[in-house]
Amino acid sequence: MNETCSQYAGVNIPANLNPRGYQSILEVIDEACDRFANKTAFSCMGQSLSYKRLDRLSRDFAAYLQHNGLKPGDRIAIQLPNTLQYPVVMLGAMRAGLVVVNTNPLYTARELQHQFNDSGAKALVVLDHLAAEVGRIIDKTSISHLIITRIADLHGSLKRPLINAAAKHLKKMVPAYDLPEAQSLRSALKLGARRSYTPVALQPGDLAVLQYTGGTTGVAKGAMLTHANLVSNMLQLETSLGGVMEQGREVCIAPLPLYHIYAFTLHALLILSKGGHSVLIPNPRDLPSLIKALQKQRFSMFVGLNTLFVSLCNNAEFRNLNFSGLKLTASGGMALNRTTAERWKTVTGCGICEGYGLTECSPVVSMNPVSQIQLGTVGRTMPESEVRVVDKEGRPLSAGEAGELCVRGPQVMAGYWQRPEATAEILSKDGWLKTGDIAVIQDDGYIRIVDRGKDMIVVSGFNVYPNEVEDVLCTHPDIIECAVIGVPNEKTGEAVKVIAVSKNPHLSVEDLRSFCRTGLTPYKLPVSLELRDELPKSNVGKVLRRELRDAPQS
Repeated sequence: MNETCSQYAGVNIPANLNPRGYQSILEVIDEACDRFANKTAFSCMGQSLSYKRLDRLSRDFAAYLQHNGLKPGDRIAIQLPNTLQYPVVMLGAMRAGLVVVNTNPLYTARELQHQFNDSGAKALVVLDHLAAEVGRIIDKTSISHLIITRIADLHGSLKRPLINAAAKHLKKMVPAYDLPEAQSLRSALKLGARRSYTPVALQPGDLAVLQYTGGTTGVAKGAMLTHANLVSNMLQLETSLGGVMEQGREVCIAPLPLYHIYAFTLHALLILSKGGHSVLIPNPRDLPSLIKALQKQRFSMFVGLNTLFVSLCNNAEFRNLNFSGLKLTASGGMALNRTTAERWKTVTGCGICEGYGLTECSPVVSMNPVSQIQLGTVGRTMPESEVRVVDKEGRPLSAGEAGELCVRGPQVMAGYWQRPEATAEILSKDGWLKTGDIAVIQDDGYIRIVDRGKDMIVVSGFNVYPNEVEDVLCTHPDIIECAVIGVPNEKTGEAVKVIAVSKNPHLSVEDLRSFCRTGLTPYKLPVSLELRDELPKSNVGKVLRRELRDAPQS
């Protein structure tokens, strides 16, 4: 049995919490695999995966893990885009009692090393496209089990070699790597199929996922999400959606990555539990491929965010699709622009239900009811949850007053992995989580987000924390000091801007941009760089980011 999170973080959580009697995510998925065995659970690039096959392959993977020395409670990093392998590996890891560490495929070697070492991951499943970056740092981590998969590994015997060869040799998507100790996923599944799988007794308070986030400040931390947290949020969403979802009948487009907690909870838990079919999109930035996938399906649900809605509505081929089956569009991850929402409804005939959440809440805190959407709000609080706004001293404010939004409910994380001090900063002993976001709760219970935490930047739904970018920039030998702020951007909502002071008068903006590429994920890269003689500071020497944000932007 896995350890409970209270043992990891030194915080109190209700160990006997079992929403609707479910002990773990496994019981939810087992029930779905039994009821909907012959239906399609996931499809990707023309290949489908039934609930029955998902059940079998995930058990094979679990058996492989168990017979290769991995124990309940061990952490396994999964670094995959939206492919059929993701749900198989994720569910298989949980069947073996392991803790899933979702890892962004866009991470640089520096970011990978931090996450693997901080989590203590013993195993890693990675796409071959990304293996070269892993090879740069794996000997600096505790990873002892490396499993590599190719993009089409779960496709049929005819298509698989063609797609894999095209990715490697024609599209040049697989950089050379040297990892002789790695096992292929297909071999691991074959080995597991020959061994017996031993079910693991999981409890609601056991850790299910370490989801890395900057929280409200600082370096990336692992939010400890228990089985009870995730199942609770899944059931809260199910209740909030009322009678919209029909069991075994929904086809949902999944362009957002499953390694992101928003898509994870919706596609890998809620839609899967209802017998739905999620159409996985490996690269949503490739609009022609996304639209081609949409043309093949009469889809009923679409999960996205503002920037994707804008791109699609600007595409003539998308506007010509058949939207007659679309009855639910969900938006999260970043603020939804009113103009975008109105245009989406004009194009598709379906309104967008905007919600609000954060990693630390598994992630959904509130959502607009499908039949009572209020644009400009993030809807009403999830069932069995409480929200309040407080002033700077922590005193509750009345409806209509703006203050920091706090939330309490069964979906709130147990704490940050091995960071009790950071946990105590935002999570009180009586369960109230401080979100760092400024909000107003209206008289009718709908929530409006007025502003985010003062420094955080949200680029296409991903959090970017200035301290991290500044830390990378300050390793440049010519940089004396720098500040990072967010600036408006039509494509991504916000973008990163750097204001720096250099001791080298010949240092160019392009030099700095090239330097950043070696240490930052693409969405964290500055789109704007400005060199100055000095930065504005307070009387104690603190750089005044607010003054930089408020100044006219060039």
